[in-house]
Amino acid sequence: MSGSAAGAAASAPILSVRDLRCTIAGQQVVEDVSFEVPATGITAVLGRNGVGKTSTLRGILGLISRRGEVRLAGERIDGLPTHRIVRRGVGYVPEDREVFSKLTVAENLALAERQRNPRREFVAELFPDLVARRDQPAGTLSGGQQQMVSVARALLNDNRLLLVDEPTKGLAPRIVTEVADALEEASKTVPILLVEQNLEVVRRLADDAIVIAGGRVVHVGKARDILEDDDLTRRLLGVHAEHADACDALSERSESK
Repeated sequence: MSGSAAGAAASAPILSVRDLRCTIAGQQVVEDVSFEVPATGITAVLGRNGVGKTSTLRGILGLISRRGEVRLAGERIDGLPTHRIVRRGVGYVPEDREVFSKLTVAENLALAERQRNPRREFVAELFPDLVARRDQPAGTLSGGQQQMVSVARALLNDNRLLLVDEPTKGLAPRIVTEVADALEEASKTVPILLVEQNLEVVRRLADDAIVIAGGRVVHVGKARDILEDDDLTRRLLGVHAEHADACDALSERSESK
């Protein structure tokens, strides 16, 4: 491959979404969403509660009814069922963790392995607490530990793209930092599309940002440019830029069980 061809391949988006429309039980939850995700780094999906961020991720994966065009590395995947999209290298960390509560940590992780040589050592280095609790039923873990299991399952495989939905929701500050550390490390080898309400986490991790309102993309740009613009953060996210850190700290005090 020539240098110019290699450069073009590197700069091509890993994910391209065009005119995505999604419904749940006949109700339109994503109106008309179009955006691209670069082949490197972390792209954040921002917006107020209930605007369609989670539904956008679920629509990309085919977990809900959808129309429109979704391409992974140039290949259309919108006609594929979810399991075939996953096999093409799309990892998913759902909003509500969705661990198998009666299975042990080790069993939860083993079920997620889909390649001959899963990245067990990488996951163990990121989440040593899970190694110590490998024989503990996942349902007896704290909310933060269950989130670690959910993230670890996605990181076991060599994905081409990770879709990560609200990974720090309801977690104590120490656990938020650990989860953010893991995502930062993972992003060195795989691009991530991240739905996240904690703006300090977004400021730390994200290169680019997509803002959704009313089921539509209303703004695209560099994450830091959005978060440092008081008018944009107030108009699009409902908070003041200078108060974002304080709001994040207040909203992340307790760890859910």
